[in-house]
Amino acid sequence: MNLLLLQPEDLGADSNHITLSDARAAHIRNVLRAATGDTLKIGLLNGLTGNAVITAMSDSGISLQFELHTPPPAKLPLTLLLALPRPKMARRIIRAATELGVAEIILLNSYRVEKSYWQSPLVGDETLHKAMQEGLEQAGDTLLPKLRRATRFKPFAEDELPSLLNDKLGLLAHPYSDQGPPQSVTQNCLLAIGPEGGFIPYECEKLIAAGLQSFSLGPRILKTETAVSSLIGRLFL
Repeated sequence: MNLLLLQPEDLGADSNHITLSDARAAHIRNVLRAATGDTLKIGLLNGLTGNAVITAMSDSGISLQFELHTPPPAKLPLTLLLALPRPKMARRIIRAATELGVAEIILLNSYRVEKSYWQSPLVGDETLHKAMQEGLEQAGDTLLPKLRRATRFKPFAEDELPSLLNDKLGLLAHPYSDQGPPQSVTQNCLLAIGPEGGFIPYECEKLIAAGLQSFSLGPRILKTETAVSSLIGRLFL
């Protein structure tokens, strides 16, 4: 945890003082091994970042005096269109995308996405919201990515995707494309990454017809978890 993330409901009448008694207090005590008088980096969810000084510590809680004054790091100009990963992998992938600064994540259905994945609690709102908050704490960020689901591929590709691509560069990561990746992307971008095994030919055709340009990183076929970090790093960082 590189940033202590406060929730809006944490703030009381005295907006510059707070006492924590939950997992964050345990982290301060047991992982950071902080003591009274130490300074921590702090941020308000979807708000500013700043610093906090530990004013008291006891078995019942940790008291902080804090000041919020600095905007969080800028998001990447990126919408990640991601075929829903296997539930056990989804949490790690969403957390990594948040750490890297993705502004919006759209989870997309695909032929190779098992129907049961959508019903798993591992891809439920609560689990993925917690994963995104962990990504924020790691990256020193406070702004949650927008997260939504597109559970029907064809209506999304035909009816929604073309309008989403207005003023955006549309990219489709596909291991069998003949084109290499663009370099140092600076404009708003939508990047589509398929499931394990990739999008099927029909889906690639629909995505390209909507305005995406396919490209490949080379002959190696990567797992989704590896592909997300590698592609974002290659294109933006």
